Amino acid sequence: MIEEQFSRTSLLLGADVMQRLRDTRVIVFGVGGVGSWCAEALVRSGVGHLTMVDADTVAASNINRQVLATTATVGCVKVEVMRRRLLDIAPSADIRAVYSFYDDATAPDFALDDFDYVIDAIDSLRSKILLIRRAAASRATLFSSMGAARKTDPRRVDVAEFWKVHGCPLAACLRKAMRQGERPARKFMCVFSDELVPNAGQPSAADNVARVHCADGERDTGKVHANGALVTVTATFGLTLASLVLDDVTRKVGK
Repeated sequence: MIEEQFSRTSLLLGADVMQRLRDTRVIVFGVGGVGSWCAEALVRSGVGHLTMVDADTVAASNINRQVLATTATVGCVKVEVMRRRLLDIAPSADIRAVYSFYDDATAPDFALDDFDYVIDAIDSLRSKILLIRRAAASRATLFSSMGAARKTDPRRVDVAEFWKVHGCPLAACLRKAMRQGERPARKFMCVFSDELVPNAGQPSAADNVARVHCADGERDTGKVHANGALVTVTATFGLTLASLVLDDVTRKVGK
C-alpha cells in the first residue's frame, strides 16, 4: 500500500517504481547547499533507505542556502538535523546519519557496494577525488555535483558525463588530478553549470576558515576560501541529482 504522502508521486510514476524506490539504498556525502536538497527530494519521492555523511555543524552563513539551516539549528550537527527532518516527512524510512569526514582514514568504513547510488556533494577536493575513485570502482551508480558557487542562473544547470563537463573550474581541476593519478574505473554523470560570476563582496573571517571540527578531531577540509552561493542554484543542483536517481530507477523498472 502506498503511504498517503507519496500518493501523487505514485500516481505519476506507478506502483512498481514506488516499490523499487522503497527498496533503493542511497548514500549522500555532504549535506550542504546541494546535498541537503538532494537528500530531502529523495525521501519526499519515496526512497526508503538513505544514509547521510557529513562532519559539519550548522553555521549562520548556511541559512541562505541549506534546507536544514535555520536560526534554531545553528551549532547543531547537520546530519542529525536532517535525519530528524526527514523522519518527520517519512517516519517509516530508514534514515541514517553519519557524523564523519570522508578521507583516507575513514573511507574503509563505508561499504559503497552496499548501496545502489552514491551521491557526491562534497566540497573538499581531496575527499571528492577519493570518493569518486572509490565509488566508480564499486557496484553503486555514482552521481556527482560539480561546483555550485559563484553562479546566479539556475537555468544554466546541466548534466553531462564527467569528462564532458565544460566551463566548470572544479571539474577541470578534478580531471587534471585524475589524469595525473588513478582515473575513475568507469564513467559517471555530473550536475554542473558553465556560469562563473565573480564575488562582488568580501568574505568574512569565519568564511575563510578551511577546517572543520569533526567527531574525532579537527580536519582540513581542503577548501581554499569561501565563495558566494545562492539557494536558487544550489537547490537546483541538489534536485537535479535526486532526479537522476529517480530517472534511473524508473528506467530500470521499465526494462
